This record gives sequence, C-alpha cells and structure tokens, in this order.
Amino acid sequence: MLAVTILAPLPALAAKYAAIVVDARTGEVLHEENADTLTYPASLTKMMTLYLTFDALDEGRLRLDQALPVSAWAEAQSPTKLGLRAGKTLRVEQAILGLVTKSANDASVVLAEALGGSEAKFAEMMTRKARELGMRNTVFRNSNGLPNMQQVTTARDFSILSRAMLSDHSRYYPYFSRRAFVYGGRSLNNHNRLMSRYEGMDGIKTGYTVASGFNLAASAVRDGRRLVAVVLGGKSAASRDARMEAILDKAFDKPSRGSEAPVVARAGDEDAPRSAAKGRPPAKPETIAQLASTVSTPAAVRPPARSRDEEADGSKWGVQVGAFSTPEASKRALTQATKQAPFLLRAAKPAVTPVKANGATVYRARMVGLDEGTARKVCSELTRSGHRCVPVSPNEKL
Repeated sequence: MLAVTILAPLPALAAKYAAIVVDARTGEVLHEENADTLTYPASLTKMMTLYLTFDALDEGRLRLDQALPVSAWAEAQSPTKLGLRAGKTLRVEQAILGLVTKSANDASVVLAEALGGSEAKFAEMMTRKARELGMRNTVFRNSNGLPNMQQVTTARDFSILSRAMLSDHSRYYPYFSRRAFVYGGRSLNNHNRLMSRYEGMDGIKTGYTVASGFNLAASAVRDGRRLVAVVLGGKSAASRDARMEAILDKAFDKPSRGSEAPVVARAGDEDAPRSAAKGRPPAKPETIAQLASTVSTPAAVRPPARSRDEEADGSKWGVQVGAFSTPEASKRALTQATKQAPFLLRAAKPAVTPVKANGATVYRARMVGLDEGTARKVCSELTRSGHRCVPVSPNEKL
C-alpha cells in the first residue's frame, strides 16, 4: 500500500501571467514581471525529472540504452503520453525523447519510478534538488506536471532551473533541440513550435493545464550571448509565443552589464569585486512552509577546511574557477564545478582564499590536490560547459 501524506487543503491559484528573462552566463535579470508569483508549472515539471535523469546518467546509475520497466501506474497516466503498456519496457533515451518532444506523462513516471522507487519518493527528490539549486518557492508532487494543487513554482525558479540545465548538463541539452521523435511507428513533433521560427532558440520546454495557462521555458543564443526566459500563464499558445518573442527581442537589444559574472577567471589577475545580485524573498512563507512540511531539505554544502599538511604541500596542481566578492559566492562556484566534473574532482579539495586586489578583498575559488593532467582535463570539461577555469601549477601560490 502506498503511504500518502495528507496536507490541509490549499486554495486554488488562479493562472496569472508571469515572465522573466535572464542572461544565462551572468544571471543578470533583463526583464521580469510577477516573477515571484506562485503558480502551477504544468509540464515544465518534466525539466526537473530530466535534470535528475541526467544526474543519474553522469553518475552511472542509468545508461541511455537501459531498459526500464513500465508499471501499471505509468500506463494509467492521462495524455499526453506514448501509450506504454504495463509489463513492457522503455529505454532511457526513448523516455528522454518522449519527454522533450511529446511531453509524455507515462514516460515521465517510468523515469521517476526507476530513480525514486515510486513517483511520490521521486517528487521529494525533485523538491530537495530544487532547494539545492536555489529554487526557493517550488514544491513538486509528481514527475510530469499533471494537475496537483500542492505543486507550485514561480517564473524565477524555472529560470534558475533552466540555467542549471545549461551549466550542469550541457552534454544532454541538445536533446531539447529535437524537432521530432519516432516511436511506435509514429513521428511525434516537439510541442515547442517557436523553435522553428525564432532565431537562435534551441529549447527548452512547454507546459499547459487549465489551472496554469500556457507555459514556456526557452533558451536562445545570438552573437555568442545566451538568454533564458520563462513565460507562465499565457492565455493561448499563440499569445504565449508572441510574448516570448517580444521579451527576448527586447532583452537581446540590451547590452550585458556582466555585473554578476565572476570577478576574475585568471590566476594571478584579481580585479576589484563588482556588485552582486540582490537576493529575492521567497513567496508567502505560510504557503511554502505548508507545502514543504514533509520534504526534508539537506544542509548547505560546506567545503571542508584544508589541513596544515595540505597547505604545506606545494607539489599538487589545482584549478581556479573564479575569484568573487564574497566567500559564499566562491563556495557556490566550487559546488557547481564539482557537480559538472564529479569524477575528475572526486579527490580534489575546495579552497577559498582571500586576496587583496586594488584595495579590496576578493576570494579565489580553487579545487586543489590534482595532478597536472587531471587539472587540465577538469578545465577542458568546465570550459566546454561554459564555466571559467584555469589550471594552477605548483609554482603558483595556492
């Protein structure tokens, strides 16, 4: 028997327009309207299901060619779906493509049950990951976005997830560009029709329920500059797409300030710190606290302190991923680097070191304790994913 957590009923949220556009590299907000208003994610939910699937692929817990069992619960999901049958199997890559093109609810449950044991447990994993990424106002109750009054989010939170998908899983991001997927002899077209006409757009996901309205998270790149944008609560697919085009066009016309980029990305060349982004308050605390009351949130990741022996060991290489105006920003950068290259950095140790630069203090973010070959491989991997990185030799002060 499934254990069900019963929460007090919550009033239904009315679909309300919300939007945000963010520079994918710097995090600079270029446009926002009702960006922290609670609403329903609908099928944008599947972005988190896919994020955790990509985590599992990177960590070796899943393989793209792995056949996953289809349960009766997966078969019973409402459309849209692939029409899976209980007792059959679905390959991981087929499930991924089913989600990004057809937005298949049954395929989403297959992935959820494979990773969480049950969809309910997987939804708790999704919410914990949301907190780790900084999605402060999102609670997940299922893997696919089918109607659930307790499953809520904001436009800002899904811009955070969109950026995390690009930075943490750039290897898999091209899946979101697939225009069609052939399954069971049928060609299933991608629901994001804006990709076919908006210059530079190559993902990410559409969503719709009656309660949510028409949702779209999208990413586009022009002249080497990538933006992510989220529109929630559209009155129709056409009006949503038109609004997405308008806010992206306006944002691309704005010059990038670059104010939230790392202060420095090169070893030995520390600049004065620049202004940091202001934190955003969570939505109504009583609502979020009520929804999240059954979801345990992990403690913040704290890089361990370096021992005296490690400080004295100058024979090891390291990598520097930036220098920032606060220790907390440096720690976040190291956490993201570790997520991007977990195997290569498994034996490395984080080091946040204050240094003076132009009369101010910046904090260098480095992973130390590597050999030269591994350090260069780490920087190659991080650079391909859009992160800053430079190898640091034993001759440079760590």
